[in-house]
This record gives sequence, C-alpha cells and structure tokens, in this order.
Amino acid sequence: MFQKRIIIFANGELPDKEKARVLLREDDFIIAADGGTRHALALGRMPNIIIGDLDSLPVNLEPSTLNIELMQFPADKNETDLELAIQHALTLNPQEVIIIGALGGRLDQTLGNIALISNLQPSTCNLKLNDGLEEVFFCHDHAEVNGAAGDIVSLIPWQGEVTGILTHGLKWVLQNETLYPHKTRGISNEMTGDTATIKIKSGLLLVVHRRETVIGNW
Repeated sequence: MFQKRIIIFANGELPDKEKARVLLREDDFIIAADGGTRHALALGRMPNIIIGDLDSLPVNLEPSTLNIELMQFPADKNETDLELAIQHALTLNPQEVIIIGALGGRLDQTLGNIALISNLQPSTCNLKLNDGLEEVFFCHDHAEVNGAAGDIVSLIPWQGEVTGILTHGLKWVLQNETLYPHKTRGISNEMTGDTATIKIKSGLLLVVHRRETVIGNW
C-alpha cells in the first residue's frame, strides 16, 4: 500500500485548533495514536486507523460502531502509542508524515517524541512534528523551511556538534560554521523571507520553526 501523505494525531497539546486545521488536506490518510483521536474529531476528521492500547479514547466514541480499523495493543508495552503509530505509518510507504499534537504538555513526552523521529527521516520520508504554530524536524544534510519573514528558526545540535553549516534566508547567516550542543548560538534566528535553506556537512541538526503568521497549505 502507498499513501502520499499521512497525518498522525498524537495525544499531546494542540494550542491552536485553527492553525492545526490549515495543515490538513482532503486526501490525507489519518492515523490516530489512541487519545489523539480527540484532536482528529475536533478538527472534523474521522481517523482511518486508531492505534494503541485504546485507554484514552473519547468517552462518547464507540469505535466498533464505526467503519474504521482498530489496532489494539496491551497496556503493558515497551512503545508509546505514538511510536506504534509511526511504525505502522512507515509500512504504508508515505512520501510525507506529519505528526500533530506531539508538542507541548509533558516535557518527557515531548522529548521522547522528538527522539522518535531523529533517525528515521533520511531512509524513509519527510517526517515532521507540527501543530500549526511550531514544526520540528531534523536536518541530516540539507533542509528547507517554508514560512514568512519574521518567523523564528532555531538550530539545535542533536547528540553532538554539527559542522559545515550553511544557511540562506536567515537574518544571522552561518557560513561553513559549527554549532556545539553545549552552546546556544543557533537559538532564535529569524527568517528574512518565505523560505530558508540549511545545509550541513556532518552531524544531526534539530530545526524548530515557530510561525508568527498563518499561511495556507504548506
């Protein structure tokens, strides 16, 4: 099976439903990680699949009465519901996976969610955490950020130093430079236009893009 774009709803915080709604397209394949079902329903979308131990579903939802697939796992498991949802999404060979509702709330869950996507992107697909206000993804060699002038972009070395960084479209330009995990030099840069590009020679760079305006269908 092939799905061009998959949306996964996690059970974290969703700070602005209208900004999240802009992310959705009619032909998206929707996966809900257990309690993430509440976000999908709040945005008017019925999941194609619900995955997890199913202990956090909305109380007024009876999945057995709906024409959707359920993938239930034991509550005593090693993976989070979101990890299980990502694993299944990747078996569908998507070009892009957007995970909504995976940021904010519990810090341990947020860090765990970021770690989940740290080693997947280069060998699989375009994979991002995105709630409409912020998007988070990893740059392994090059990346593009789409937004607007004034948006905040932070570049954070992950697991070690990142070398040979070249940026274009950011206010404070990096020219073949190194960022270190114990320094904060890459925090709070600003986009100067609609697009910023990033290239690196080695390492793994976490990109955090915070939108100051809302644009459609990015």
